Amino acid sequence: MTALAGLFVLVLVGGGVGYGALQILRIAGYEDYDGEGTGSVIIEVASGDTVGDIGKTLSEKDVVASTKAFTSASADNKRINSIQPGYYLMRNKMSGKAAVSHILSAEAKVGRVDIRGGMRLEDQAAPNGGNTPGILTKLAEATCTKKNAKCTTSEEMHRAAETADLATLGVPEWAVADASKAEPRRRLEGLIMPGIYDVKPGESAENVLRDVVTKSAAQLEAAGLPNLAESSGHSPYELMIIASLTQSEGLEKDFPKIARVIENRIGQPAMKLGLDSTINYPLDKPTLLTNSSDRQRPGPYNTYMNYGLPPTPISAFSKEALRAAERPAEGEWRYFVKCYPDGTSCFAEDQEQHDAFIKEAQERGAF
Repeated sequence: MTALAGLFVLVLVGGGVGYGALQILRIAGYEDYDGEGTGSVIIEVASGDTVGDIGKTLSEKDVVASTKAFTSASADNKRINSIQPGYYLMRNKMSGKAAVSHILSAEAKVGRVDIRGGMRLEDQAAPNGGNTPGILTKLAEATCTKKNAKCTTSEEMHRAAETADLATLGVPEWAVADASKAEPRRRLEGLIMPGIYDVKPGESAENVLRDVVTKSAAQLEAAGLPNLAESSGHSPYELMIIASLTQSEGLEKDFPKIARVIENRIGQPAMKLGLDSTINYPLDKPTLLTNSSDRQRPGPYNTYMNYGLPPTPISAFSKEALRAAERPAEGEWRYFVKCYPDGTSCFAEDQEQHDAFIKEAQERGAF
């Protein structure tokens, strides 16, 4: 009987300790849900957020029961420190352990758009007969998730880009007048810089564009515009056009020479730019090669028929392309052609040398 009584006392004591520990954890702010959770909820991780900040956000959105449930489950997982800013698709009432595991998974990250130099607003024809999404379509697609029925369509994104007030969208004051003169579907071209943009799923088209264009305007300012143009002989908007042409015509290592060719050509009144990228731009073709019928098609972007620069940029351009436009390499080149299979260009001062480079390029299989 004594042994049994002792055992009974130990069970009571053990149970009391467990209950007491649970109460202490609750007093300390530690509560936790069980399981993987249900439903869906979008949370944002802001730049500079600590693990504690993320846990607080999750707790406020009822993803986890408490901040400490998340931070405690994160303690032994070093990967948690690599979480990038942006939007994440989580579930309601997840355990701290489940929340940590899920936020680190590839399926959780949503709304991220990678815009690269040379990308255009409009979709482009793909070699297989399909379409390669342009910037506006990619932004629209980023508003969707598998569990989010409220998506912005590509048509809605295009409509906002064409009709929303430019200043309200965040277009820099110095660019508004020139962009306003453009064909509506072209007016934001070049005003969205390359980079990673986080789009909130379910957000409206105008709000998405306002966020992206405003962030891009900050990048343009950081790159030196509009002041960068003062010593170039061009307006800030013209410098953007030249940067986009430079970006679209060659590799980064050739940017300074390409920019010089553009300057040398527009500097001679009797010489046209003659750039294939401008011919294909309104045709939404990604290739630099053109045919005779396209080159004879009248239009503001036909630099085989028109003198000077096209009316707008023709693509997103990098800081490197902008720097080359502002400060081209020194030289007398007036011609260039992609003469190596890797895209490297050869630069010539006269037609005879240019023709020789074209022949060499064809022999190498460059095009």
